[in-house]
Amino acid sequence: MRILYTGQVQGVGFRYTVRSVARGFEVVGMVRNLLDGRVELVAEGEREELEAFRQAVHESGLGPHIRHEEVHWHPAEGGLRGFEITS
Repeated sequence: MRILYTGQVQGVGFRYTVRSVARGFEVVGMVRNLLDGRVELVAEGEREELEAFRQAVHESGLGPHIRHEEVHWHPAEGGLRGFEITS
C-alpha cells in the first residue's frame, strides 16, 4: 500500500505518530516527507491489516491534519524490514 497525504502533514509530528501507530500492527514499511509538502507512507502486510493500520492513522489524532489521501495498492516487493522514518 502506498499513500500520499496532503494537508498540514509536515512539521506536526506526522511521521513519528505513523511510526508509533505501526508498532501495533503486523506491517512493515516507511514514512517520509516529500519536497512538495506531502507525506508518503509505504507499507506491506496483509490487506486487512493494512486497512486497519490506515484507519488507525486517521484515529491517532492525525485525521484533522489530512486534507486528502491518495491510496495506491501494489503487490508487495518484500524488501522492507521494520517500520522506519526516512528523509
